[in-house]
Amino acid sequence: MATLQVELVAVERMIWSGEASMVIARTTEGELGVLPGHAPLLGELAPGGVVRIRPEAGDELIVAAHGGFLSVTERGVSILAETAEISTEIDVERAREALRRAEQAGDEPEAVAAARRAQSRLRAAGQDA
Repeated sequence: MATLQVELVAVERMIWSGEASMVIARTTEGELGVLPGHAPLLGELAPGGVVRIRPEAGDELIVAAHGGFLSVTERGVSILAETAEISTEIDVERAREALRRAEQAGDEPEAVAAARRAQSRLRAAGQDA
């Protein structure tokens, strides 16, 4: 079975690297599924998005990714995020509190961005946002 070489990197650290059968990410153009042999492209990750990687072996990796780009080339998929958190590392109560604070702050651009990040973290953790 064909695979993709995938790297998901955040500014502060390497999140994951390996062989995968599929990558699913939300870009500003919509939800995108990448399989081996996909046409080359460059997409901007949507604010508050979640990236799903289906490794060749093991469980699906779910990551809350904020800001950045997804690049598909003949060599594989590179996801470069400003920040990213693996679902198993997310503190759900902290994310809920961040969402409450952001919603109370109103429609300021920083509050809207904070709410999107918190919602993304909750979705990645399998919680209702």
